[in-house]
Amino acid sequence: MAKKLKIALAGNPNSGKTSIFNNLTGARQHVGNWPGVTVEKKEGTCKYNGYEIKVIDLPGTYSLTAYSLEELVARDFVIKEKPDVVIDIVDASNLKRNLYLTTQFKELGAKVVIALNMSDLAKKSGLNIDVKMMSQLLGARVVPTVGNKNQGMKELLEAVVKTAEDKTGLEEHPIVYGKEVDPEVEKIQDIISKDPNLRSQYNPKWLAIKLLEGDSEVIKVIEKSPVCNEIQQAANMSKNYIQYHIGEDAETLIADQRYGFIAGLTAEAVQKPELEKLSFSDKIDKVITNRVSGLPIFLLFMYALLKFTFSGSEFMVGWSEGFFEWLSGVATAVIPEGLFQSFIVDGIIGGVGGVLGFFPLVLFLFLGIAILEDSGYMARGAFVMDKIMHTFGLHGKSFIPLLIGMGCTVPALMASRTLESRKDRLITMLVNGFIICGAKVPIYALFIGAFFFKSGATVFFLFYLIGIAFAMLMAKLFRVFLLPGEAAPFVMELPPYRVPTIKGILIHMWERGWMYLRKAGTIIVAVAVIIWIGFTFPQEPKYSKDYEAVTAQIEENYAHQVALIATGFVTEADKIGESEILEKFAEVDSNFSVALEKGELEEGSEEYAALEKERNVSFEKLKETYPEQAVLYVQYMALTSAKDEQLADIENAMAAEQMEKSYAGRVGHAIAPFFKPLGFDWRSSIALLAGFAAKEVVVATYGTLYSMGETDPEEAASLREAIQKDPLWTPLKALTFMIFCLIYVPCFVATVVFHKESGSWKWTGFMVLYTTVLAWSASFIVYQGGMLLGFG
Repeated sequence: MAKKLKIALAGNPNSGKTSIFNNLTGARQHVGNWPGVTVEKKEGTCKYNGYEIKVIDLPGTYSLTAYSLEELVARDFVIKEKPDVVIDIVDASNLKRNLYLTTQFKELGAKVVIALNMSDLAKKSGLNIDVKMMSQLLGARVVPTVGNKNQGMKELLEAVVKTAEDKTGLEEHPIVYGKEVDPEVEKIQDIISKDPNLRSQYNPKWLAIKLLEGDSEVIKVIEKSPVCNEIQQAANMSKNYIQYHIGEDAETLIADQRYGFIAGLTAEAVQKPELEKLSFSDKIDKVITNRVSGLPIFLLFMYALLKFTFSGSEFMVGWSEGFFEWLSGVATAVIPEGLFQSFIVDGIIGGVGGVLGFFPLVLFLFLGIAILEDSGYMARGAFVMDKIMHTFGLHGKSFIPLLIGMGCTVPALMASRTLESRKDRLITMLVNGFIICGAKVPIYALFIGAFFFKSGATVFFLFYLIGIAFAMLMAKLFRVFLLPGEAAPFVMELPPYRVPTIKGILIHMWERGWMYLRKAGTIIVAVAVIIWIGFTFPQEPKYSKDYEAVTAQIEENYAHQVALIATGFVTEADKIGESEILEKFAEVDSNFSVALEKGELEEGSEEYAALEKERNVSFEKLKETYPEQAVLYVQYMALTSAKDEQLADIENAMAAEQMEKSYAGRVGHAIAPFFKPLGFDWRSSIALLAGFAAKEVVVATYGTLYSMGETDPEEAASLREAIQKDPLWTPLKALTFMIFCLIYVPCFVATVVFHKESGSWKWTGFMVLYTTVLAWSASFIVYQGGMLLGFG
């Protein structure tokens, strides 16, 4: 039986922690949340040398203070879960900053292995790191790694196993905090050791250091101790003593000593080039982050991302839509007609299929974002946008949540925690919904595909810019009138450029894509079923006319008219369909139709014209042999076509009236007056209302509506084609609808997270109200302005 180990991966943001986690665990990982908080938790497993190793990816942090939720989660895991080993992933090219976290793990007393990551870049920049010396000074095994090339993983696991098995550990070189601080730490440590519970759960020296730093979470822990008063009294006396004798507070002094330890370590173990030369990343940044060229390059990258998303996914979206059309046809043929068939075909396939049809497009968007992130460009984008963000009253760090919002608004709202100021956090959260998230992409794919296909990427890019413009404008207004004050300055970290690995970008793409699929399999299925029930019941409403009587009259009139021409083929009117002569004429038209369908030819094309000419030649030959019957055949086909059209109109009118008088239809009509000035009918009203559950549900609602309104499953078109052919839709209405979807209230889950992050129902209510009013106002201006200009 395999021995088990539990290890934690820790490190600064952009240290390559994710690459190493993916290398170690591969596909054997899952994503959740840490208990009680909304910080993402990743776990995975790997096997090495008879060990089954559970790997927990801690949130990226710069230190183990209690200033952010991520830092607290990482620290609490090491203290309470007590992993066998902590792998501290350090950027080898930026040791001074990265090793600060290492010093805090040493203080905690954790067993640490240092992954000296991106060691190839450090070597290229001229740094010569003495790994053996560093290991001795840190009292921990140090392993050079290159995460994005999967190098050093075996050696890293070997060091983990040796460290876990090592009972004594390597010789420690503790951090010296100075002759004034060290004795004070010892005094507090001695008192803490009197409490056996504290002594067994925590490293007493670490608790003493944190008390001198004024750590709020550690103070809460001490308050539960029976020797609480003695500890607090000693800590306060020590802090006053240090302040009086040195003139600095204990927290600053301790931090200085940690950096002093790091400076001494790097002086001993790292040889730098005599002349610092510009790195490859620095040379690129001279152009990419240039104050003149930076913004145009950023916009070019964003346009390229959307062009890649639209153009690259086009053929896969076609396959996906075709698959659901085929599936709908199969289900219709296999399942007997009735409620269950409608539930499967219209509710499940029509609703969910409408959303999943655009899944390839969403995947391509996530793939593009993953490439930009893993290459290091996204951080440059944030740097370029920093000054612009400040101009509009946003914090420079606000760009990160806004960027994450391109994937999903929910983690974007969570990411606003990195902003220290509550005002900065609130403003960022209030404008985050204007960024087109992955859930809104199917809406734009649907309407752009239906009305603006030739300029798809350009229109999509313009909507992204419109969303950003709204975010900036509202942020400025909030900063001036609602939450006045200056945005706090910050230092933007620019990680080195790297070549993204195929494995890394595919994992990142799939993680986000899986969230989208999971939503389709849960929330969207549930809402699609509710929408189907709403449009299906009551089943037999009171119709405005007797449709059965009208249908019978059409059939009777048709039979009477056919009887007048039937004698030209056979003697009995009801046997006209069995005429051999008629079959010859019908075969010509049938062959023509089959050829068109097989070649997917459109009227106006050269191939269509050639087939039509061929059909006319065949018809003329038959006409020469059967001149009288040719005239009668044309009359017969015209009558049959007219009858079929009339019956289809009756069925469509009946289906439309049934939907209008259904429960959902009544709700749609009740709220329709609110949307009427925007050019939306009751169907759009109910789609927008359903979109509050999840933005993909807007497309799912239309999928159900158009599927239920389709009377001939054999002629069912894709949802894009159905909307394009619907006379109630125009390009102006589609444009207005997309504007409304861009601005109005985020989905239900995002609204709940907004409340959790803001901690206020007042701000949550304000967000819902102002986004709805703004969406209505902007849509009103677009639609009514377009009508006045004659674009209706």
